[in-house]
Amino acid sequence: NGTGCVRSSSSEFPEGFFTPQERKDGGIVIYFIIILYMFLAVSIVCDDYFLPSLEIISECLGLSQDVAGATFMAAGSSAPELVTAFLGVFVTKGDIGVSTILGSAIYNLLGISAACGLFSSVVSRLSCWPLFRDCLAYTISVAAVLAMISDNRVYWYESASLLLIYGCYILVLCFDIKINQYLMKKFSPCCTCFTKAMEANAEQQPLVGWREESGPLIRQQSRTDSGIFQDELDYSQVSTSLHGLDEISEDHPSVFTMPEADMKRILWVLSLPIITLLYLTIPDCRRPFWRNWFMLTFLISAAWISAITYVLVWMITIAGETLGIPESVMGLTLLAAGTSVPDTVASVLVARKGNGDMAMSNIVGSNVFDMLCLGIPWFIKTAFINTSGPIEVNSSGLTYTAISLICSVVFIFLAVHLNGWKIDKKLGAICLVLYLVFTIVSILYELGIIGNNPTRVCGN
Repeated sequence: NGTGCVRSSSSEFPEGFFTPQERKDGGIVIYFIIILYMFLAVSIVCDDYFLPSLEIISECLGLSQDVAGATFMAAGSSAPELVTAFLGVFVTKGDIGVSTILGSAIYNLLGISAACGLFSSVVSRLSCWPLFRDCLAYTISVAAVLAMISDNRVYWYESASLLLIYGCYILVLCFDIKINQYLMKKFSPCCTCFTKAMEANAEQQPLVGWREESGPLIRQQSRTDSGIFQDELDYSQVSTSLHGLDEISEDHPSVFTMPEADMKRILWVLSLPIITLLYLTIPDCRRPFWRNWFMLTFLISAAWISAITYVLVWMITIAGETLGIPESVMGLTLLAAGTSVPDTVASVLVARKGNGDMAMSNIVGSNVFDMLCLGIPWFIKTAFINTSGPIEVNSSGLTYTAISLICSVVFIFLAVHLNGWKIDKKLGAICLVLYLVFTIVSILYELGIIGNNPTRVCGN
């Protein structure tokens, strides 16, 4: 804007229930308790409702792991970013959508990859094509968004082109298997990563199919012969189960069953209010009675994820303001992590099950969906609500943002390649170091220590 300052993050949220002095006198502890409880709530929603519904959706559509991770899983776990973008365009009239989505992109790529590697005890194999496909789509999306906001204005045809890019991405996913097979034949002689990754997946990730007359049929399959389009009509493909097919087909234990381990019992008792609330509002599609309501489970759990994340980011923002953490540091660290909690939890959970392709496709696919999160509200406002002119956005720091986002995509791809196409603690450590380097450089840039783009909070 013309004043050369940015609005305080807390101005985008309601006032807290304590005055600044009361927070400094000890009320800040309540905020941290709420933050921890929101983390627990997100993990319960993801583990008990969101991921099981995603599994059944993948089963019904015959989606491979990476396609499911890049579409439904990315859309559901990125619901908070979509809500934030709509708030930024229609409610606050600020740049909260652009800053939140572009500001947390590096955390999504490097921070979540680090969490998947460090917190997973299982070494997950990755396929070459899904990661290359998603990284390429994300690079194109970032370039398109940055080109649109370079003049600080967004027109209807520019936002429509963003939707078109995402539509092309979905079209590629629909024909993903055929494209993958073509690339395998074309490049396997000169690029051994295709062949090695495919062979590893064929050994490690058997898919399950069944015939109603003859009972379960277990067969080894690679991702090349699983997908949306099936040649055989007497069975349907199922992506590798997140919780096990038996748990879904049989009557699942009640969420009110107390765990046996002492620590888990304490967490269960503490989370009983949120467990009860979720049980009363979301149909549990793991149980046979609610199995056919899986789409409703997916939508309601995504809505709950958005609501919980909103409260989480609200509490983090006020806590950071009380502790005197600079806005630029907050936006690149705590707020970026807070808005990406659903992506982090969902990716770590599936990585711990050995589903590496789904975890990585969710990480990169969520960022591609985040670009769409900007395109939808922009298009609605410019094409239907305010057709007289474009949307005004602030694109300060655009050059550094472009360089950092593109570099983070290249680095994550190279790190996976050099690590032998697998997710393990070594890859997690590399991604953590890269994330810390990017964050430190970004903070120095935002504070004006390097470069010539010092920012300050309006009113300070």
